[in-house]
Amino acid sequence: MSKEVLLDKIKGGWAAQTIGVVYGAPTEFKFQGTTVQDYQPIPWSDGYVKYWWDKKPGLFDDIYNDLTFVETLENRGLNCPTDTLANRFAWAEYHLAHANQAARYNIRNGIMPPASGHWLNNPHADDLDFQIEADFIGLMSPGMIDQTMKIANRVGHIMNSGDGFYGGAFVSALYSNAFISSDIKDVLNKSISVIPAQSQFYQCINDVIQWHKLYPDDWQQCWFELHKKWNKDVGCPKGVFLSFNIDAKINSAYIALALLYGKGDFSKSLEIAARCGQDSDCNPGSVGGILGVMLGYSNIPEFWLKPLKEIENLNFEGTDISLAKAYKLSFKHALELIAENQGKVSADSVIIKAQKAEALPLEQNFGKTIPVFRERKDCFFTGEYTFGFNGNGFVVYGNLVSTRHITPDYIHRVSIRHIGSEVFALAEPNDTYVAQLEVWIDGKKDGVVKLPMKNTERRLEPAWKYLLPEGKHSVTLKWLNRDENYLIRINDIIYYSENKPESPFYHN
Repeated sequence: MSKEVLLDKIKGGWAAQTIGVVYGAPTEFKFQGTTVQDYQPIPWSDGYVKYWWDKKPGLFDDIYNDLTFVETLENRGLNCPTDTLANRFAWAEYHLAHANQAARYNIRNGIMPPASGHWLNNPHADDLDFQIEADFIGLMSPGMIDQTMKIANRVGHIMNSGDGFYGGAFVSALYSNAFISSDIKDVLNKSISVIPAQSQFYQCINDVIQWHKLYPDDWQQCWFELHKKWNKDVGCPKGVFLSFNIDAKINSAYIALALLYGKGDFSKSLEIAARCGQDSDCNPGSVGGILGVMLGYSNIPEFWLKPLKEIENLNFEGTDISLAKAYKLSFKHALELIAENQGKVSADSVIIKAQKAEALPLEQNFGKTIPVFRERKDCFFTGEYTFGFNGNGFVVYGNLVSTRHITPDYIHRVSIRHIGSEVFALAEPNDTYVAQLEVWIDGKKDGVVKLPMKNTERRLEPAWKYLLPEGKHSVTLKWLNRDENYLIRINDIIYYSENKPESPFYHN
């Protein structure tokens, strides 16, 4: 293809991903276990991208995480090691959540990849974090799927493993294959082939492909079948036994569903991806980016593109890169990789040597770790807290909070929680207090964990442990450096077992 076409496709990928993220912003996790009904409008208008840019910089985490890796590859070389990528990611000062933040905490505390993304060290390992920041990989390795998977392996295990890793591998493959085919079914089939067929991730996406054949004109029926079989989360502590589902399988399945039923129509595909619910900004972002590669920047409808142009030259939070710079950097990296992978780069054109890739090795998280009960605690402790359970694992879902009373001015600057007649708050971003928590399991010290108050350093869950011997266990949390200005809140405790419950009644 000509260099002009290659650049146009790369620009289309970046631009349309950003458009999709903004389009889904007002519905993000507002529709959990349901679609966004047809009567509900999803707005888009002139000035809309700039509105969200100013209102919620963290909305663009899909983009600024990608750009952190792009920037590192540019500065340290395309073959820089995983540890270099991991450290640049972990020490960025923008907001992160879920698997990304858990990995950041791990890396800042000496747990490096792949351990930083492994489910035993990261309860969010199956979350979709790598899925939403893998776009840059496909954009820099057009049609070179083997190269795409090599980069995915270096990046994806920083924050994820198992199905969470496969989500990013799948999305990066979709982007890469979109450069050399505009046939949605062909791109989808080639991309899922890199995922091992024994994995739950593959089975979930393949189900969507099969249901599309059964219900070719009814995306909501396909969605319903998907919901019945796959709408469950066994890992993410925010989602287990609740309607919230950030698991990579089902959210990647929404991407596949929207691509199939959208039939290459940009507007229709974005709308279906958003109306599937759950992470309904990230999923339209990926759908948009993939179609942006197929169509090219020059063919994205002006209705969508015009509001984006207001922010194309503005740098994303935590980076020194704008979309305009990203277009150039990914084009530069693509040319380098094309040349390195037996392709040809001339003055005006490129010849890409298309590749095939073997299926990735099988990784499956949470084996013999079945969630059996979520116990609501909604309490605070200041010294020690003990609980018992029958099973083989637990996760304490809670956080460190400040006890300061909040002034009206302070309310605008921090997140707040109202508990009874008291007001508790997450501290300001630069709060340096770090609680030290000793964890004892069955009378033996399991370790000491840190609970930083600072947002970018926080540990998402105070304590967890998987794959204990099946049976009765006792856990004690001891706060070693108690400070009267803080409390540790326990929202819920999630219990696991290697056995499925025999009845719907949990016996502790």
